[in-house]
Amino acid sequence: MSSLINRKFVGRTLVGLVVGLLLADGLVQAASPGFMVAAMDHIGLPETFREVLPILTLTCAATLALPSTALIGAVLTTGFLGGAVSLHARIGEFGSPPQIVCLALGVAMWTGLLLWRPDLRQLLFRRDARPATGGQPRTA
Repeated sequence: MSSLINRKFVGRTLVGLVVGLLLADGLVQAASPGFMVAAMDHIGLPETFREVLPILTLTCAATLALPSTALIGAVLTTGFLGGAVSLHARIGEFGSPPQIVCLALGVAMWTGLLLWRPDLRQLLFRRDARPATGGQPRTA
């Protein structure tokens, strides 16, 4: 029982860390300081996207933070982080710090979610005794 509590605590902590970093990033994006505008210009994002990006970031954080929407939040955040990784790859910054941070956030988020939610582990890693074609279960 103690290991289950520890798993949930570590999982919630990891997810909470990702949520906190997404919230901080979204708020900085909304404030649009000069370094953020310069970074978006460097990547080649259109000026209109500067208004949408903080909303997307904060939406990912909010859906990930709520237990009832954490799974859809993880899927949304995975797509969001994957888009950031692909943008940096497109401009030739493969292996850059922003890419590494995005990959680390994604790994931390999914690791935390799988530790926090045993039902999700069972759903994703279910071992079914029935053959894929249907029919009778295998016997040993």
